[in-house]
Amino acid sequence: MITAYVRLEVRRTLRDVGFAISSIGVPVMMYLLFTNLGGQNDPGVKTAMMVGMAAYGALGAALSLGTGVAEDKSSGWLRQLRITPMTPRQVVTGRALTGTVVVLPAITAVLLAGGLANGVRLDAWQWAVLAVVLWAGSLPFTLLGLGNGYRLSAQTTGVVNVACNLGLSVIGGLWFPVDLFPKWLATISSYTPTYRFSELGQAMTEGSLPGAATLALLVAWAAVFGAYAAFSYRRSARTA
Repeated sequence: MITAYVRLEVRRTLRDVGFAISSIGVPVMMYLLFTNLGGQNDPGVKTAMMVGMAAYGALGAALSLGTGVAEDKSSGWLRQLRITPMTPRQVVTGRALTGTVVVLPAITAVLLAGGLANGVRLDAWQWAVLAVVLWAGSLPFTLLGLGNGYRLSAQTTGVVNVACNLGLSVIGGLWFPVDLFPKWLATISSYTPTYRFSELGQAMTEGSLPGAATLALLVAWAAVFGAYAAFSYRRSARTA
């Protein structure tokens, strides 16, 4: 049943033109713009920005699921799901699995732009592992988006998700290097899930393994956002 549910939600999401523009087109455009202004030709910068913009695209795609959830809630779709044999955990799991699929086009598009348009050169295994770790590392943001969608109204969810997207992207160093931040902000950044998410990808481009702290913090954030999503779903069931 979960497989059928995930298949349905993936088709619905990927057919949304707004999703394609905001989660795939915008990150690619920003990447090409930021790395080609002023004759920028530093390969290191282009590689680092590729990882950052791929992470940004995955973040936006993951959060966007929350807006769809809020719209489903207002249309009565969630009410229909509650009369099926699916448990709250299965519903949240199904949506989370949907997120792991819909983030792939955003990640792939930016990586292709890096390799084909900006001449980023990595070994074949690095390209493959980079895509996989960015894919896996996006799970906490899918859970955050779902929590917002189940907890808030459709209009409020859209606003909150945009704020989360921009705030986490900037503070997490996806748009600008953390080295440019003041010390206090760099310290805060090091605890954000987006900073650690980007670190996963950066480690792959350098041919190294991510640190234990990076993995531990991402797992911790996934647990927090997962609990938030489950709590929000149960609350929406009581208030619907």
